[in-house]
Amino acid sequence: MELFKKLFGQNSSSASLSAQEAEPRLKEFLVLDVRQPAEFQVGHIASAKLIPLDKLNQRLNELPKDKTILCVCRSGARSGVAVRQLQSAGYDAINLRGGMAAWQRAGLAVKKGTR
Repeated sequence: MELFKKLFGQNSSSASLSAQEAEPRLKEFLVLDVRQPAEFQVGHIASAKLIPLDKLNQRLNELPKDKTILCVCRSGARSGVAVRQLQSAGYDAINLRGGMAAWQRAGLAVKKGTR
């Protein structure tokens, strides 16, 4: 939590990283993809865990509180909602600005399939 505050300031509700900022730091985060399974299968960040946004509150117990969560969706909107939900529940969470669309535009690695 302290590292997160140092990096992003006390007001973390709007914390986000660009694809270029996030990619070299992926090992620091639990990458949480909040899209639907069909979207995830088309392409996702290799280390991402899929929990659709509509299931997030019921599955919070699957997420560690001791690791910053990088939330991802298609464009950044759903993941922004997820960040707010996670922060309200006591998690450190940040948004991938521009979502998978920005990730792909940046030419970063995308994995296809369910895992």
